[in-house]
Amino acid sequence: MTDSSAGGDETEPADRTTQDTDADKSVESMTASDIAAEVDDEYDFEEFGPRQMAEMDADEWEAAFDPDAWITGGALLDRVADDLRSRVATRDVFAVVERDTIDGEPVVLAYSDEGYAVVYEDGTVEGSGTVLRDVKPTVALCSMDSYDAPAPPADAGLPDPQEIPESASGFGTTLLQYIGIAQLVAGVLLFLAPFVYDPLVRQCPPVSVPGSTARACEVAGASFTLHPLGDSGIIAAIAGVGFVLFGVFMLVLVANARLSDRFRADEFRARLRSVGVGTDDRPAFVPQTDADTGTAEPDEDTP
Repeated sequence: MTDSSAGGDETEPADRTTQDTDADKSVESMTASDIAAEVDDEYDFEEFGPRQMAEMDADEWEAAFDPDAWITGGALLDRVADDLRSRVATRDVFAVVERDTIDGEPVVLAYSDEGYAVVYEDGTVEGSGTVLRDVKPTVALCSMDSYDAPAPPADAGLPDPQEIPESASGFGTTLLQYIGIAQLVAGVLLFLAPFVYDPLVRQCPPVSVPGSTARACEVAGASFTLHPLGDSGIIAAIAGVGFVLFGVFMLVLVANARLSDRFRADEFRARLRSVGVGTDDRPAFVPQTDADTGTAEPDEDTP
């Protein structure tokens, strides 16, 4: 009895190990299909974009997309360049986008004053900074055959620093300026009314109506019946102060908006110059291309 029970104890771990192995194999065989089904249910690929890509992990990406169907080579670089130039034209991305070669390999080079990204024909992306963050989703999208890369406009690219206006004086800013001036003028007139209007009216002879405070005044040969403000002059003065304060507030808003526009324009021009727009210079951290090193077209005699 002792031997049989011992024999039972020896075989039991082996049986459990076999069962666990079979269970693991079953789980592994179902993982890819299960993940693919979950991905189809969770993501809408008709509205698939960079945000959805960031949410996917490596297993979901591998289960959802067939690597053999990805676009690579020169076609990928063309799509990436067009997509990036379109995003630059819409001010969604701040970068200079160029087609060049590095060590004889065609690349798409995108760089700004805060980073760069190099895209190779196999979809590899290298770089640093905010440009790398913007380029990675673009490369992933352009690798998909179902994604239509937008055609860039004719004037795609960053503008020349000299083309940036000093400030943007739009209709809204101009309207606020006129409202502020009108409020300021009205406030001054109301405030001065008790000190200027009342004394002038009281100098005119009273009208021949019992109990009336009206005065018969002549202005430029025309007769007017005017009433002195009396106690209402205090209200007019207080209202005038309110109008003046509101008018000053409106003018300060307009001045602040124009100064902000000028500051942003100066800052934008400075960024464009630091990137080298309008010149052949690039930031120092951008990798050198074959055109920079003079190896774009090597000499035939060079071994």
